[in-house]
Amino acid sequence: MPDSIHADSPHKAMWETLNLDLSAHDALLEVLGKFYGDIYLSQQNRLRGAEYLDFVLSEVHGLRIKELQEAKAAGRKVVGSFCVFVPEEITLAADAVHVGLCAGAEAGTNLAEQLVPRNTCALIKSFIGFKMARLCPFIESSDLIVGETTCDGKKKAYEAFNEIAPTWVMEVPQTKTPAARALWRSEVKRYMAELERVTGRTITAEKLAQGIRTANAKRRALQRLTGLRAASPAPISGRDALLVNQISFYDDPVRFTTKINELCDELQARVEAGRGVTPPNTPRLLLSGCPMAVPNWKLPYVVESAGAVIVGEESCIGTRNSRDLVDESATTLEGMLDAIADRYMKIDCACFTPNDERLDNVADLAGKLKADGVIHYSLLFCQPYSHEALKMDKALTKAGIPMLSIETDYSMEDVEQLKTRVEAFVETLA
Repeated sequence: MPDSIHADSPHKAMWETLNLDLSAHDALLEVLGKFYGDIYLSQQNRLRGAEYLDFVLSEVHGLRIKELQEAKAAGRKVVGSFCVFVPEEITLAADAVHVGLCAGAEAGTNLAEQLVPRNTCALIKSFIGFKMARLCPFIESSDLIVGETTCDGKKKAYEAFNEIAPTWVMEVPQTKTPAARALWRSEVKRYMAELERVTGRTITAEKLAQGIRTANAKRRALQRLTGLRAASPAPISGRDALLVNQISFYDDPVRFTTKINELCDELQARVEAGRGVTPPNTPRLLLSGCPMAVPNWKLPYVVESAGAVIVGEESCIGTRNSRDLVDESATTLEGMLDAIADRYMKIDCACFTPNDERLDNVADLAGKLKADGVIHYSLLFCQPYSHEALKMDKALTKAGIPMLSIETDYSMEDVEQLKTRVEAFVETLA
């Protein structure tokens, strides 16, 4: 990524211990470093707080992995996950480290297609490919990898992935009925029992209360960022705001919360001074749909290169992850588990049917952020979000909000086509 990780990195011995393919890993970091430079470091009028973002990304496979190894040496466990449905509060209560896993780039695709069909979505092929190509130090550092049943593709892919990286799976219900809530509540408790088994630690009410407070504090910092983005002119680029949300899955939660609140202090001053990263009349867009894991920055770069600014992300790497807090009023362990189960059931993932509250949430968010239009993003072969794009278009049309539906993957082959479509959409908003 940015220059501090490169072929002669001081972390090479650690990567070798983790059994990474060093030459392939060096090549990946070199490509991603250039990609990051072109998309992020080329921006004008960035916040001073963006230096934190650049540093975290530059050391996401370096110092952050070193911290994980030090935590493991001190007797703590590392939990790797792919989804916002895995309750971080419980991980923290077990004194374990909770991290997201690599799933945002074309890596080891040919190898992944030995385990899953070719027409599998890019995110699934990515996390399998990162493992098979030995490119993800987060996967190799994890003592427990947790999957979840948020789509049929993932459900079947975890069966295959379990052959190469033992994976524990949480059952996410597909409806929001009382029976579904009871199932999810039992899964939350089952996750707690599994963590106690893996870590050898007992989760107490006191520890879980602290885990809830820590996770909620992180969400409040992200909520604060979302609120500030409603200002005009936009005080931060969509690319940098997306990076904040992406980093929230990797960095230490307490450090992250502190740094993002500092960044928001700077944003607040910028808003009060009426300054922004773009002119006040710049078309404002909300991104909606599939999550964008690091380093999936293609579409935001295309959008903001087309003369628009992204003012929000309605996705799991966005407001779907930070919108709702866990109720902190419970005093017993069972009461806290109820509160956790209730909070996560509010996530309006496309795995649920019906999922009409997502239609309302997108329209409401577009209004709050003063978005001129919505770009609905689906990964190719992602059936849940592709289906919901049709319903979303009807709902937003009824609300008088223009929408552009885009399906793509992680390759760069369609960049010019995307650019043409996005530019045409932005012109209609000007």
